Amino acid sequence: MRLLRNKKALSNVTSTLILLVVSVLLAGVVTLYATNVTMTRTQQEELKITKQHIWVYENGTTFAGFVIDNVGGKDIVIDKIQVRGVEASWTNVYYYRSSSSVTSDLVCPNSSGHSWTNFQYDGTNVATFTQGTANQDITLTSGGTLVVYITSPDNISSNDIGTSVGITVFTMNGQWYVECNVETAES
Repeated sequence: MRLLRNKKALSNVTSTLILLVVSVLLAGVVTLYATNVTMTRTQQEELKITKQHIWVYENGTTFAGFVIDNVGGKDIVIDKIQVRGVEASWTNVYYYRSSSSVTSDLVCPNSSGHSWTNFQYDGTNVATFTQGTANQDITLTSGGTLVVYITSPDNISSNDIGTSVGITVFTMNGQWYVECNVETAES
């Protein structure tokens, strides 16, 4: 057998580098494809909490109010709501599912004998609010809006007027936190 001595070829180092670069590029393409498929088919949970207020009357009556917009791609379940780190009892939560986003600011409920039936919650719109029940979470569809009022949130008093207080909404997959200043409800 005759050996060819003048044959030109790539060195071992060059061949190895080419194989490594090609395998890394292929792995990158597969990773990008898998991420794209996963992210486009997985709907994300995303809430927007706005119009948050905490009002305190001189007689000690307190209310918290805010609007939750579900701007994510999937329906959510609200597990609990905390005001200043203390969980609000569902029986103290009143809510209304709005067909459209709330554009005006929320109105403070009156301090005595407030009725949640035909309540004018933003100065123009009137709705009947549903009282939460113990051990029953609140659902919110994708693209839906929820107007929430909490009566007598624990550990809020007239001494807190002017301080910043956090409101946290807990869902199955996340926590959504906003802050607002406690304000007087007296006009």
